Amino acid sequence: MQSSLQIKNLQLYRQGELLLSLDEQITGGEILTVMGPSGSGKSSLLNWLTGTVPNTFTATGDIWLNDKNLSHLPTHLRQIGVLYQDALLFSHLSVAGNIAFAMPQDNKNNSEKLNKKQRREKIEQALEQVGLAGMGNRHPDNLSGGQQARVALLRTLLSAPKAILLDEPFSKLDTQLRVDTRQLVFEQIRTHKLPAIMVTHDHSDAEAANGKIIHLDL
Repeated sequence: MQSSLQIKNLQLYRQGELLLSLDEQITGGEILTVMGPSGSGKSSLLNWLTGTVPNTFTATGDIWLNDKNLSHLPTHLRQIGVLYQDALLFSHLSVAGNIAFAMPQDNKNNSEKLNKKQRREKIEQALEQVGLAGMGNRHPDNLSGGQQARVALLRTLLSAPKAILLDEPFSKLDTQLRVDTRQLVFEQIRTHKLPAIMVTHDHSDAEAANGKIIHLDL
């Protein structure tokens, strides 16, 4: 069955005032882009999807991921990965340690726990796929911005999410690095057939996503 993220009849309110209304379905490999000025509800939408909406907000509607209603599940059980503007890597861990931190303890394909050697091999293979071969023992503070962004991407992907949210993850990269990193992220989303929602201010991000674009107004 193809993976699917569905927002059913969302009505999101801020202090009693309707902020946004949404009804969308995103299938695996598709990227829905949400654009709008600050305060229009982009970040609040992502907070609602991850179960981290502040108390000043209320919402009606449901989130369905495949055949499961996530609406009342805690954040850690929703299996939704998030890429942020900053890489948010742990400075006390190596590159490999950062990625391993997010990996599930069980291999869901065969229900067997991955031992340390298997986990290390999986991380090394993933690093090689994104051009970071041999960097597992590096300190994240010694990486360039683009390299940190790729490590953050791998940490998200190897956490085995069933959907992914992109919170302006390319906004702090310079132009060429932005293009390259964006292409890599979108390729990985399509390869893993993950439904994705991206919020951005940048029209080039929206065009590169090659999917539906929703514009929010204040």
